[in-house]
Amino acid sequence: MQTPEITAYLKTYCGWSAGVRAILAKYNLSYTEKDIIQNPAFRWEMETKSGQPLSPCVEVNGKMLADVSGEEVEKYLIDNNIVQVSDATTDVPTNAPCATEQHESEVKLRL
Repeated sequence: MQTPEITAYLKTYCGWSAGVRAILAKYNLSYTEKDIIQNPAFRWEMETKSGQPLSPCVEVNGKMLADVSGEEVEKYLIDNNIVQVSDATTDVPTNAPCATEQHESEVKLRL
């Protein structure tokens, strides 16, 4: 298998983004992370490439997966023979938003 070229458009703090990171780590895949919160130019780039504003978005070998969960990324990678199925577990959910408590703590930190 060839090493895939992966760019992930993620948020700094986001359950969905954490799930994508967990899947890429599960398969030990290297990738370029573009934090759309820290750098508005990355958000613009993501929206231009994906045609929509929702994240996470993951580009794999030129194919844009828009508004995806970690589970959806994993399915794409397996279905396209980029990785083999793994029974390894992740330390975070791969198909869940942030807990309400996490969002509240982020808001408090920024105030």
